[in-house]
Amino acid sequence: MRKNNLVVLCILVVLVIAEANVVFGQTDETAKIRVLVVTGEDHPSHNWREVAPILRNNLNTDKAIDCRLSDDLEMLGTDVIFDYDVLVCYFKNYKPLKRDEQVKKNLTTFIENGGGLVLIHFTCGAFEGELWFEQIVGRVWDPKKRAHDPYGEFEVEYVDNKHPITNGLKNFKIADELYTCLKDSKITIHVLAESTSKVDKKRYPMVFVLEKGKGKIFHTTLGHNIQSVSNPDFKILLQRAVYWMKNRTL
Repeated sequence: MRKNNLVVLCILVVLVIAEANVVFGQTDETAKIRVLVVTGEDHPSHNWREVAPILRNNLNTDKAIDCRLSDDLEMLGTDVIFDYDVLVCYFKNYKPLKRDEQVKKNLTTFIENGGGLVLIHFTCGAFEGELWFEQIVGRVWDPKKRAHDPYGEFEVEYVDNKHPITNGLKNFKIADELYTCLKDSKITIHVLAESTSKVDKKRYPMVFVLEKGKGKIFHTTLGHNIQSVSNPDFKILLQRAVYWMKNRTL
């Protein structure tokens, strides 16, 4: 009897361990990618209350992604961000945050340890004048330059169709602000898409990526308003960026 009980106990232990492996073994390939949209402060012509929920919904339509939203920028200075795989930023702060120094440390650590950072549209103007931010995101807003073309439709042209984010995608048209205001920098970026200004006829990066430590950064100047972020091609770009950051394919 004791021998039979021991056998049963061993079987139960094996089943528990197997079940635990199914749950905890999902981390790399099958677990949902945890994403946090960080927003809460507007440029006069950008309304986060309208746009940020659409960014969240764009990602949550993919069953492999679990996207939440926070309208408290101070969260960047807390350990909460380390519960997520990817941070999507949609804001421009006009003054230092209360936890400014901790925000700097957190974002730097988050990226270096393998976190993903997505920057959308006017977020290139966040933490204005702070070199650490420029070093992370590759290009930032330059107040000395012309900001952008008048809002309207233009074509986004892929210049790298072999990258995991853009592979197989076709050029598309979008109603948006074509940014011409990114600061010149020696920081190496990998441009994925460009557009030609209707004002000065020059080409400007619309989508680019870079890597820091173990982390990955996806930066796009697209995403001005509801119409812009509701564009289906923009939505695919956003989803693919998140997948790329976790070494998955969509």
